[in-house]
Amino acid sequence: MSGPISLEPGGAEQDTLAIRLAVPRPRRFLDDATLAIRLPSKGPDEEAVSALAAELADRVGPAVHPYEVAALLEADGLSASVIKERYGHPTLFSLAAALYERVPRAFPEPAAPPDPWRPDTVRCLLRGVLFALPALAYLLTGPLWRIDEHAPVLVTAGVVSWAWGQALGHRAHLRLTTGRREASRTLLAGSLLGACTATGLAAVPAAGGAVTVAAAAQSLYLAAAGVLLVLGRERLLLAALSPLIAGAAVLPWWEPGTLLRLTFPLLALLATLAVALRVLASGLAVPAAEGPRPRLRGSVPYGLFGLAAAVLVMLEGRQDPYAVIALTLSMGPAEWLLYRYRGWSVAALRASATPRAFLLRSSGVLALCLLCYLLLLLVPALLLDSAPVALLSLAAVLWSALLLQAFGVAWPPAVVCLATAAGASVVTLAGPPGGSAVLPPVCGAAAVCLAACVVALLGRPSPHV
Repeated sequence: MSGPISLEPGGAEQDTLAIRLAVPRPRRFLDDATLAIRLPSKGPDEEAVSALAAELADRVGPAVHPYEVAALLEADGLSASVIKERYGHPTLFSLAAALYERVPRAFPEPAAPPDPWRPDTVRCLLRGVLFALPALAYLLTGPLWRIDEHAPVLVTAGVVSWAWGQALGHRAHLRLTTGRREASRTLLAGSLLGACTATGLAAVPAAGGAVTVAAAAQSLYLAAAGVLLVLGRERLLLAALSPLIAGAAVLPWWEPGTLLRLTFPLLALLATLAVALRVLASGLAVPAAEGPRPRLRGSVPYGLFGLAAAVLVMLEGRQDPYAVIALTLSMGPAEWLLYRYRGWSVAALRASATPRAFLLRSSGVLALCLLCYLLLLLVPALLLDSAPVALLSLAAVLWSALLLQAFGVAWPPAVVCLATAAGASVVTLAGPPGGSAVLPPVCGAAAVCLAACVVALLGRPSPHV
């Protein structure tokens, strides 16, 4: 064992030398991972990192710190071994920092949420038609009554029904937040009381004449139609008015006679009452719900506005009945624009960074909606040869007041409209024969006041949140 070891090749020591010498082996296909293992000195694989940055650009761009990118990579399941072998980075944070540097910062706006105030166009237009269809009853029965004697009675009943319906509709909508049964009870009791009140007050100028029956029928119809409109049953109301539509449609070609002239409106009235009672009965069958009962005084300003609006429309109708028909039909587009104002105001709030910027945008939305409504009315006013100034100023008053009421601001429009109606009534009814010209300037001043109220009260972000 102590002798010298021979170093000549080919001897027994060859086995020991074979262990120390690398024996050539067949060359195999090596991928990037194998090269990364055998050649760690190469460092990060810039090409692989760039490909990963391009793949995750939309998710890395909004990051404000490399740690956010690290959390993203960890959430995707990128392990430490993969980071070292595939991308050549020693740690997760090293790779995250590299991706953060490669991808430019980008902060895309979030997707716009759906418009909560998107209007139902068909429903709004249908409501405008339903407001005007009852006028066909006066067209059918016109030859059967004298306008000088019977008009004051019907106007009185209509004004009272309009004012009562506005207050009742507000209260019923409040009760709907509690439950359908509670709203149905409110509508049933309120509609009957309102019809009786309107008929009783109309009996005073009627002096107990037969026209009181016509006033009662008108009051009953307005009460039943109000129930259906509040509960969203517009199509049922349209179906109930089909006899009235059919009777008026044949008038240009056929004289139906006295009996049929009375029959068509009576059938429409009975159908409307039957449908309203059926809808109320289905609502009363719903189980009761617990909830606070709203105070009656909260609906008072809505009733006062209804009274003032009815008086203003009546004054306009004395001068131009066709203008009133156009105004009534426009109530459908007016409601559509009320929804649009709310939706566009919410969009303006999202696009504004300061209260002043929102005030400017909100004022622009108000001007746009009001301009669209007035231009819509200008066309029929010119076609019917009506006085456009009086019609447009009255329309601006009504739309601005309804806009404030839609946001729960009830007393300012009620006070402004009451003062306008009182002043116009005094000048028109008790003044000289030319006193009817007072309506345009008075309504114009009221429209300016209401527009200022809208800008001051609704030009702040809080009502739209």
